[in-house]
Amino acid sequence: MLSSTSKYGLRAIVYIAGNQKKGEKIGIKKISSDLELPMPFLAKILQLMVKQKILDSSKGPHGGFSLARDAREIHISEVVKAIDGEDVFHRCVLHNENCVSFENTRSRCILHDDYVKARYKIEKLFDEKTVHSLVNTAKNTDALF
Repeated sequence: MLSSTSKYGLRAIVYIAGNQKKGEKIGIKKISSDLELPMPFLAKILQLMVKQKILDSSKGPHGGFSLARDAREIHISEVVKAIDGEDVFHRCVLHNENCVSFENTRSRCILHDDYVKARYKIEKLFDEKTVHSLVNTAKNTDALF
């Protein structure tokens, strides 16, 4: 369901939240290297989150990225929507359109009724989970970012 771009973004923001020291920013090279993600692609993803005021960034020798707000206030749904757009939880599973617009022009897709229920549960989960909760889970389980 999630795009690779959103997955990279979630990994990056959890990494930043779990590794930033108070008042310091983490450089793009370090994030890219530690997460083994391509730097140019990661930079674009992080800038999407800067644009949505989820992350702060600065240039220069001490520049990099940091959370714009407390990790307890940043919900996973906000990160995914910043990267994949507002309709990410409303797209049809089989067609590359919003379910509502697709329904208005054609009959529902063959997975619509089942997928709507699953998608609702995922959206609810993402609305409830915060970056802080993911950082804590990662630290308590030795899970990878």
